[in-house]
Amino acid sequence: MTKKNKTCAVIPFYNEKNTIQKVIDKTLEYVDYLILVDDGSNDDYSISYNKEKSILLKHDYNRGKGAALKTGLRHAIIQNYEYTVCFDADLQHPPENIPDFIEKLKTNDFVAGNRMLNKSNMPFQRILSNSITSFLLSKKSGIKIPDSQNGFRAYKTSIIPNLLNISDGWAAESEMLILAGRKRYKYDFVKIPTIYANDSSKMQPIRAIISFINAIIFK
Repeated sequence: MTKKNKTCAVIPFYNEKNTIQKVIDKTLEYVDYLILVDDGSNDDYSISYNKEKSILLKHDYNRGKGAALKTGLRHAIIQNYEYTVCFDADLQHPPENIPDFIEKLKTNDFVAGNRMLNKSNMPFQRILSNSITSFLLSKKSGIKIPDSQNGFRAYKTSIIPNLLNISDGWAAESEMLILAGRKRYKYDFVKIPTIYANDSSKMQPIRAIISFINAIIFK
């Protein structure tokens, strides 16, 4: 299914020269507009993209996942597409799943990916950290969150302005879930595959747990 649904995609990236072009090419099969956010990459990447259907926004230095998301999401609001999809640029989030998210957005305010239905390919430390943060965030937000560390999400663009009071680091996506819970937005989840294309992930499980706990305490 490649039907367009008045959808834009926000893809933050940092030093993803081996995958970013593949992600760009594949994503444009499923969305109308693509917002790329380079969060201070220093890997001398080279990309080509349709400037009528895409834009590249750049940070002068590495500010963090939350900062990159805010930059992209604010631009999505300006573009005024009905739906906004967010995911990573390392091929862990298949663009082929975008239609599944958009279909659920027709009856929900936001939709998140869920890898926890198939944990066979997930490293134990990821299962542990994800289980802890998902449990705590579910208690804090009042919504059942099976996969809190999954960055593959989709939103009705109209709700995004209410979700941007977030920090610049890894806790930002958890904070967005807390804010969505407070607003009592209607939500659902999409089963997606567990893929670890790059074993040297930028997210460190222990640091992630600490940042998520800080978000839960102070948000």
